[in-house]
Amino acid sequence: MRTSLFLSFLVCSALSYGQGGKEPVKVSDMLRIKQPGNVQLSPDGASAFFTLTSIEPEADKKWEYQYQTQLWTVPTDGSAAPRQLTAAKEGAAQPALSPDGSQLAFVRQVDGRPQIFLLSLKGGEPLQLTRYKYGAGNPRWSPDGKSIAFVSAINWRELANDSSLNPGLIPPSWSTERPGIEPKDQLRNSSATPDPDGGIAEARAWLQQNEKDKRAKVINRLQFQEESSTNGEMTISHVFIVPAQAGSQPRQVTKGINSFSNPQFLSNTQLLVEGESDFNTHPDRVLASAIYRVNTDGSGFTPLLQKKDYNYGNAVVSATGKWIAFSHGPVGFVTIPSIGLIPANGTEKDFINIPYDRNRSNLTFMGDDVLYAAAQSNGGSIVLRYDIKTKKLETLGSVDEGIGSFDVVNNKMVYVKTMVSDPFDLYSADGYAKNEKRLSAFNFDWVKQKNIVLPEKHTFTNEKGLTVEYWVMKPANYTPGKKYPLLLEIHGGPSAMWGPGESSMWHEFQFWCSKGYGVVYSNPRGSGGYGYDFLKANVNDWGNGPMTDVLSALDKTVAEGWADPSRLFVTGGSYAGYLIGYILGHDKRFAAACSQRGVYDLRTFFGEGNAWRLVPNYFGGYPWEKQVLDILERESPISYVQNITTPYIIFHGENDLRTGVIQSEQMYKSLKVLGRPVEYVRHPGATHEITRSGNNRQRMDQMLRTWEFFERYMTK
Repeated sequence: MRTSLFLSFLVCSALSYGQGGKEPVKVSDMLRIKQPGNVQLSPDGASAFFTLTSIEPEADKKWEYQYQTQLWTVPTDGSAAPRQLTAAKEGAAQPALSPDGSQLAFVRQVDGRPQIFLLSLKGGEPLQLTRYKYGAGNPRWSPDGKSIAFVSAINWRELANDSSLNPGLIPPSWSTERPGIEPKDQLRNSSATPDPDGGIAEARAWLQQNEKDKRAKVINRLQFQEESSTNGEMTISHVFIVPAQAGSQPRQVTKGINSFSNPQFLSNTQLLVEGESDFNTHPDRVLASAIYRVNTDGSGFTPLLQKKDYNYGNAVVSATGKWIAFSHGPVGFVTIPSIGLIPANGTEKDFINIPYDRNRSNLTFMGDDVLYAAAQSNGGSIVLRYDIKTKKLETLGSVDEGIGSFDVVNNKMVYVKTMVSDPFDLYSADGYAKNEKRLSAFNFDWVKQKNIVLPEKHTFTNEKGLTVEYWVMKPANYTPGKKYPLLLEIHGGPSAMWGPGESSMWHEFQFWCSKGYGVVYSNPRGSGGYGYDFLKANVNDWGNGPMTDVLSALDKTVAEGWADPSRLFVTGGSYAGYLIGYILGHDKRFAAACSQRGVYDLRTFFGEGNAWRLVPNYFGGYPWEKQVLDILERESPISYVQNITTPYIIFHGENDLRTGVIQSEQMYKSLKVLGRPVEYVRHPGATHEITRSGNNRQRMDQMLRTWEFFERYMTK
């Protein structure tokens, strides 16, 4: 990053006072945040293309707002402002620039299904390329620009019974796990007349009709819980190719009743695809993934990287197809995948590993010889630059900032950046992230009118010898000598990471500071961004250890002398909702508390939430195993509910199946029976993603309702 900007940030961050304008950050300012993403550069690096997601009011519904995503472009030299390319109400997503830079392929919903459109950059309206009955997404251009690979998600029964995609109507090689029924029998529609009073054939036909009419939902899957509903069915994704000309018909590339995704062209006639590593086991039970080669006509399907209980994925191919980069690592949640490289004509014996003890994403080649990746680290998101010839690995950027989507061409880099002073905007720089220039002011212009608070970074060493980082933000209109309420914010995951470069909490932190609260947040043991040993430090210890870390950050902030110990508050969601419930059963310092979409009983969470694999991954087994049950009881907040006396507001989305609504019902009902001061709020239709991408009225409701609840218990 540009030295002058970085030094300026360090100087300012030594103070936690407000900067910029005088206007407070309001709850409705979340509606003003615009988020660029999906950055792609033209072949000469002169232009950047990207998506921009904004929040727009619904014309006929007061207080309701919708997300809108469109395509934009901007010259990378900053000679002109960004320009919008699409405007249809259906929006535009998943852009892919043609190799010659003349067209953009993108995805738009048509009659409820995604379809691919082509936009000529010479002008004119977008043309619909695909009209595929199963939909089309994730477009990828062939090197010669003549065809596009895409992915389609198909109901497995429809796929199995579609003779054009499944010649011979061959049943899956894996068991459908419906007791007493063979897969081939499960696929066939009954020829009997539906009759509840008939024989077994007529009764089965009648029951089958009830399933078709959505009067019954028959579930035999292990992974039947989605984000917002249960589903006994399953989709299979396949890769197709279509000529890049309107009216062309797609051609199937991958075969069978197994899923494949992320098509990457090795040449005009060969693709890489990713899929399950075991085709004979039900897909819900296959956690390992592999990378395969396949010719564009569907022939020559062979494994490239495949190993038992191991994941290979996120493959990308260098400019001329010389190298393949990918992530790899053992199956499991508490792990940090590595980056690997192999020559395109090589095998696993030619494997090059790039070590760096942080989670990485967005693998991107510059030409054939330099590989870039984003990495979460110490509260920010930096970029790694690896020179394949010299094997030199460099880190670019600052952990006090966050680099999101980016692309690099001809030593020109364009990226989305998050700073405390600006949640999202586009920047350009050279291939080493030097000589930075801001290209957009989507948020910069309005944010500079706001009284923005900069965080102060601190560290301490916990009893395990781990260095824990935490950040302190004083109230926006802080006056030395006065005492202020202090809010402890806790992140979810538990492997998430917060910091000045993490964008999702930008508005919430500034909102609380504008309301006169100080804010302290930390990355306790188990957080991402600090390496493998730190990540696994909360295995079998979700409660006491992380509690000690976040309360230590709180204690050290109170010790600074400006926070009022009688006005301490705490809030957080998901795993943080869990940890707050645990803390309240062990500590009574808070004037009031808020848990959002939390887990409170790990024994029942195993059965209720779709994130149930966190239980065996963190606690080593299942509730029916006595030694594991003892741990789950020890770690569950509900085990200490009788100790909770703190005023408590609990939120949960009505359709949240990641953690499951019964979790919060159990905590609320227990406290209500005990006669404790508790309030329970359910948001109809909301999923686990309510505060990040949910209904905007509900997002505002949750934040305001938390503030209002805390104000009830604000001592003067």
